[in-house]
Amino acid sequence: MSTASSSRLFLPVLAVLVLDLAGASAAAAQAMPDTENGRYALSSTSDGVLRLDTRTGAISTCSNSGAGWACYAVPDERAALEAEIGRLQADNEKLRKDLASRGPAVAGKTEEPMPKSDSLKKSEPKIVEGDRKIEIPLPSDRDMERMMSFLERAWKRLIEMANRVQKDVNGRI
Repeated sequence: MSTASSSRLFLPVLAVLVLDLAGASAAAAQAMPDTENGRYALSSTSDGVLRLDTRTGAISTCSNSGAGWACYAVPDERAALEAEIGRLQADNEKLRKDLASRGPAVAGKTEEPMPKSDSLKKSEPKIVEGDRKIEIPLPSDRDMERMMSFLERAWKRLIEMANRVQKDVNGRI
């Protein structure tokens, strides 16, 4: 081969090598996000990089998609909780002021809680001392509604069973 033909081959090969090196350096530049002169601390993860902003303390997850690196802020639960606590404290203060502006408390009010009574608890039969008779308390309206609801459901189920048995005997099932 002559030197002219070898130089013709060498120039395109050299151009391809230069372009490959330029592309490799550009790919290397895009391989990791810029740390901006030490502002960001980077830590590798399985799907990308965690980026800590050393000035603000914000954390972002960065990943390399087909279009390049993209970083998304990680939600700061502590900040959200502190904001909610602040809101609740402000609401509490507002309600205290509103309550204080309503005037003095009702006279005769006690700080003791009312005794709790269980509406479903059955009262004991009372014995009248003079006649020695036992008084049995009648069921409440709520108890009667519950009993009627139960009986209605039981009756419907009984009718449905009878209909199924009738169809089975007639051979329709």
